[in-house]
Order: sequence, then structure tokens, then C-alpha cells
Amino acid sequence: MADELKRKIGLKLLTAYGVGVMVGAGIYVLVGAVAAEAGVWAPLAFLISGLIAAPTALSYAEFSTRIPEAAGEAAYVGAGFGKQGLAVFVGFAIVLAGTVSAAAVLRGGAGYLIALTGFQFEPTIMLMGVALILVALAGVLESLTLAAIFTVVEVIGLGFVVYAGLSSEAQVSFTAPEPVVWGGIASAAVLAFFAFIGFEDIVNMAEEVQDPTHVLPRAILYSLLITSVLYAFVAYAAVRAVPLEVLAKSEQPLALVWTQAYGGQAAFLSAIAVAAALNGVLAQIVMASRVLFGLGKRNAMMAIFHHAHRKWGTPVLATALVGLGVMGAALVLPVAELAEIAAGILLSVFVLVNAALIVLKRSKPDAPFRVSMAVPVFGLVASLAALAVTIGANL
Repeated sequence: MADELKRKIGLKLLTAYGVGVMVGAGIYVLVGAVAAEAGVWAPLAFLISGLIAAPTALSYAEFSTRIPEAAGEAAYVGAGFGKQGLAVFVGFAIVLAGTVSAAAVLRGGAGYLIALTGFQFEPTIMLMGVALILVALAGVLESLTLAAIFTVVEVIGLGFVVYAGLSSEAQVSFTAPEPVVWGGIASAAVLAFFAFIGFEDIVNMAEEVQDPTHVLPRAILYSLLITSVLYAFVAYAAVRAVPLEVLAKSEQPLALVWTQAYGGQAAFLSAIAVAAALNGVLAQIVMASRVLFGLGKRNAMMAIFHHAHRKWGTPVLATALVGLGVMGAALVLPVAELAEIAAGILLSVFVLVNAALIVLKRSKPDAPFRVSMAVPVFGLVASLAALAVTIGANL
């Protein structure tokens, strides 16, 4: 075994990884829920949510050049507050959030695959889970190359959705929209914010990136920009082509766009949703295992995880443990509950990361990549607001 990961990742592959994690399977089901809140102004809600996510993404970008470690958020919080116990806690929280969110995506992807094939639920979860663990163990270059292929498939599918939406006859609700209701748009923007969760995973690949201080911040910002534009176009196509009352109630809203334009069942979109799910799960397994690897370097009690296979260059024990956790959670918990848990954990971490950067910028202002102090302050406020909305919705 070795104690170092292999640096094989460049800007293009890391950006594709970030886009794939964010797009995941979420956009294939989220558009309807956002449209239910914002109506035809759903594209605006997605753009606003991208702007809400941007400050925290910029905070991550600066931290990624200050501390390019696989432990990511744990290292950032530890450096900001000087409390290693809190850093380890945050690291565990990220591993848990990655595991839970991957389980939600795996369960959703299995549902799409079962609809296409008629397979049984438990064997489908096990088969998909084991296959993805093996890919993650094979090597980071292999994992991210497969993730990049999945990302291309996802984006092509979304391109078909946009084309279908622009080709179909515009609905009356689109051509004669209701007046803007900013409260509804604000609620929709908070909901859409969860579609942007994933940019934070990029920083946990730091020890496998070539020239991390140059590549990491650019990959974070490029992936966020690409995803924001893509979401806005997809939402525009959906509200243009499908009656709002139908779109708002659908669990497969993007398939409705194709059906509205061309008829049929849009089975190919279900197949693409499976690819999106596989991408999301693989990305989270890779990310969470790197966090465990990084925690093993920082904490003697977790040193067992700070080992990489000499040939594959991957953290074997951490990858296997995370993968098994994903499969177990997917088998026992429903998608909605998994998604709510993951979102709450990540927003709490975003609050701590922004606060840590505020503290660190005051004591050590210099960094290879720097943002204004206003950036983490706004990121802190936005994350607290989103967390408060999330908690309030579950009370």
C-alpha cells in the first residue's frame, strides 16, 4: 500500500466531473417541483439559485488554493477555527452526506432501470452498487473518465429536451404568463439551490489533480456556470411545452416535454436518467472515499483509511466502506428522506466553511486565489437562509 494518491486529473476532466455531479439525476425530477412554485418563471428561479450558490462556490475556490487536500471541508474548517475535533466532525458529515445523497440517486436510478427492464429492486441495487464500487477501485482516471462519458450522455439528453421544448407549440400559460410573484420565485430558487449541490465535491479531488492551485478554482467556477446555463434552458423548454398544472405534478417532467412534442413514452430519457444516476453515485463514492483518506492523514485514530493501493492508486478500504454504506442506505430509506438528510447536512457544512474563510482571511489575507471578504459573508447568509427554509419545511 502507498500513502499518496496519483495526480492524473486535468482541468477538462475535473470540470466534467463537477458538471456530472451537479446535473446527476436531480434535474430530471426537479423541474416540475420548481415550476409548481415559480410557474413560467422557473428559469429565473434556477438562475437566481445559481447566483445564491456562487458565493459559497467562490469560497471553496479560494480554500482549494490555500489548502489543496483531499479532506476538503474538514481541512478548511480546521484551519479556520483551529479545532481539529470540529474538522473531523465536518469530515464525517461530508462522508455521511455523500453516502446518503448517493443512496438517494442510486435508489432513483434503480427505479428507472426497473421500469425499463422489469428487474427486481434488491438485486438491481446490489448489481449497480457493486459495479460502481469496482469502477471506483480501478483508479481515479478510470472513474472520472467513465463519469465524463456519463456526463456527456446526460447533457445530450438535456439537449434533446431543450430541442423538443422549443419545437413544440407554446402553451397558453407561457405565451400569456401570470404576473411575477416574487415570493413564489424565492421559494423556487431555494428549492432549485439543491440542484447545484455538488461543486463542493471537486475540492476533495485535490490530491489527484495536476497543478491544483490553478485547476481547482477554475473547475469549480466553470462547472457552476455551465450547469446554471443548462438548467435555465431546460426549465425554459419545460414551461414552454408542458401545461403548468401537468408539469408541477410529474415525477418525470422532462419525459413529458418529449412526449408533448413527439408523443411516445420517451424511454430513451429513462435510460439517460439511469446513466445520470450511475454518474452521480460514482462521483459521490469517489468523493467520500477521498475525504476518509484525507481524514486518515489528519487524525491518528483514522490512519487506517490513509492508504492507497500501489497499483490502482485508490483508497481501497475507504472506497469499499462508502460503497457498502450507499447500497445499505438505498435498500432501506426512501428517496425523499435521503435527499432531505443530505441537503440539511451540506447546508450546515456550507455555513461552517464560509465562516472559516471569514476568520482565516482576517488573520492570513494572502492566497494564490483570493475573493473579496463580501463573498464568504454573503455565502454564509445565503446558506443560513436556505438551511432555515429547509428546517422550517420539515417542522
